[in-house]
Amino acid sequence: MKTLENYLPLLSRFFLSAIFLIAGISKISQYAGTQGYMESVGVPGQLLPLVIATEVLGSLAIIMGFKTRWVAFLLAGFSVVSAILFHSNMADQMQSILFMKNIAIAGGFLLLVAHGAGALSLDNHFSKK
Repeated sequence: MKTLENYLPLLSRFFLSAIFLIAGISKISQYAGTQGYMESVGVPGQLLPLVIATEVLGSLAIIMGFKTRWVAFLLAGFSVVSAILFHSNMADQMQSILFMKNIAIAGGFLLLVAHGAGALSLDNHFSKK
């Protein structure tokens, strides 16, 4: 059972963060289109580099378990704000599903805020020194 307690948080951090890592990298390759979409919903396109940095660096920090509680809090907020800005049309079933997906992801990040990264993390490694 101890093995599960050690490896499941690492696997969970990877699963929770993979969507942000993939999305951030795809925003780099589709920069102009993403910037245009942001602007179409009233979000300044100049924020795109910050969005990319948040998604890529934040996901890598969570996967490695580095400053997990702080980064998870940031990404939980990012997920809620993204849900509100981009997916708040509840009359559209797909947008409603995407809204709830973002809220569920925020919930996962809040669990990391509450419980930390677990044994297999940089946070744990540095706390032993």
